[in-house]
Amino acid sequence: MEALGVVLLMLAYLIGALPVGYWIAKRVSGQDPLSAPAYNLGLESALRKVGAKALFLAFVADFLKGYLAVALLTPFGFGPPWTFAAALLAYLGHLYPFAFLAPRTPLRARGAGVLLGVLAGLSVGGLGTLYALVPLAAALVVYAATGYATLASLTLALALAVVVSFLPFDPWSKALSWALFLLALWRYKENLGRILEGTEPKLGEPLPLPDEKTVVCAFMIHPLTLEDFWQSPRFRWMRPLVEKGLVPAAWIERLAEAFRPMKVGEIRGVKTADGREIRCHLISAPLLPHQIVNKPELAVKRAIQGARLASELGATVFGLGAFWSVVGEKGKKVQEAVPEIQVTNGGALTAGTVRAAIPRILERFEKEGKNPKEATAAVVGATGVVAFGIARQVAPHFGRLILIARDPERLEKIAESLRKNLARKGVETEVVATTDYQSLKEADLIFTATSDPEPVILPEHVKEGAWIYDEGVPPDVHPEVKKIPGVRVIPGGVVRLPGEAKSTLDLHFGGPDLVPACLAETMILAAEAAFERKSLGGETKSENIQYFVERAQALGFTLLD
Repeated sequence: MEALGVVLLMLAYLIGALPVGYWIAKRVSGQDPLSAPAYNLGLESALRKVGAKALFLAFVADFLKGYLAVALLTPFGFGPPWTFAAALLAYLGHLYPFAFLAPRTPLRARGAGVLLGVLAGLSVGGLGTLYALVPLAAALVVYAATGYATLASLTLALALAVVVSFLPFDPWSKALSWALFLLALWRYKENLGRILEGTEPKLGEPLPLPDEKTVVCAFMIHPLTLEDFWQSPRFRWMRPLVEKGLVPAAWIERLAEAFRPMKVGEIRGVKTADGREIRCHLISAPLLPHQIVNKPELAVKRAIQGARLASELGATVFGLGAFWSVVGEKGKKVQEAVPEIQVTNGGALTAGTVRAAIPRILERFEKEGKNPKEATAAVVGATGVVAFGIARQVAPHFGRLILIARDPERLEKIAESLRKNLARKGVETEVVATTDYQSLKEADLIFTATSDPEPVILPEHVKEGAWIYDEGVPPDVHPEVKKIPGVRVIPGGVVRLPGEAKSTLDLHFGGPDLVPACLAETMILAAEAAFERKSLGGETKSENIQYFVERAQALGFTLLD
């Protein structure tokens, strides 16, 4: 008898694993539900993508397979705890099928239909119809009150576990009912996080999916410091544990390495000059800058996972922000791994903001009675693409230019190429290459654009009255530098968004409508669909820089200096 029960449980798993809902939805609608799955955007996105008829039939199919997987045990004389085990295995099969059952693993939906099906199966498998109606009623009340299908599904599983716990069932049945709830809770954890952050769509709400009036992109961010972890409500509860010393900060960092990318926020309200709305999903794998730098293989893996999540969210372009912009050969490996979405590191508009800002900075510098030809400028991080571009632009205007970087051999090659270029133009600027940051004491105007996780320009490096243009993310300039008399720190690479932009997260650029240029490039690339101009790798074409500057102005973006 027990051998037959084991066979029936295996069959329950196999029935649950069959992707019948996916097959039906694809067949009836002619659309691939994976391109905007319920896994990421909820019931509403699936309804919009495949239509009411296909979605209803898929739901019914999932319900029937859940019911069949449990009810098939009853004719053979099996009741609790066997039927509860079948319910758990059917749901487990739906969520985690073997590869041969679902080669493309389409079953990323949370399985609300299967949960209802197994509840119906339990109603004839030992629970009873009356007691089965209690979880159903609770779920309907929660759905009506909140509009969240996620909370309704979890309420269904939780109420079932509570009802079973108060009835005279055996310990195995009670344990299995709670295991079913915990499995559902695990699979709905991302949706719960988005509910806490206010980014999960409710029933009837408009969805952030692309159409003729809406452009959708995604941008990958990361916390700059441990404090940034607490911005997200899903992590905020850990803050007092760390502050009271109950949990070491190092544990939080190690925990962050285990997290896959997740949607942590949105930018809404961006309206272009031609009347379109741009919606941007903010995606994060919560690695700190030093973790991204010191664990490049993990960083590339997370960036690739982030691109796949962006594609599932309906985005057409995926931007790599801050330290993500340099992983995987500055996005090339990410694009190769996820060809279904356009990937950019945002380098073109970043360079464009610098190119546009420098003339204005020099103009203000001169208006204050300072002659650049009699002054010394410095460029920090000169071996980088952006910083070297700055060096080439400012070199003809100053009598002396100091180039600073950590690789002396590469730095000297760059300095020599710059000297030759100046000589061909008949410019007599003195170019000095050094790795010594103390030489910044000689500079009247400092330009910095590094990818260091910590500030590289400290108070002891800067003289009174110096101007500093800081393009670094995180900032290259230590906060204490601003206290030096006469020092002016100008943040670089900042763009003001058109419309009434609002972000659910503080991106640390001075306001909800102020974003880094790489994020603005992501939005513009999505709006214009000029995918051949995306920024990948270490080289940035001059014509692409000019293109993004011009399109930014045409769409209503404002480049700040």
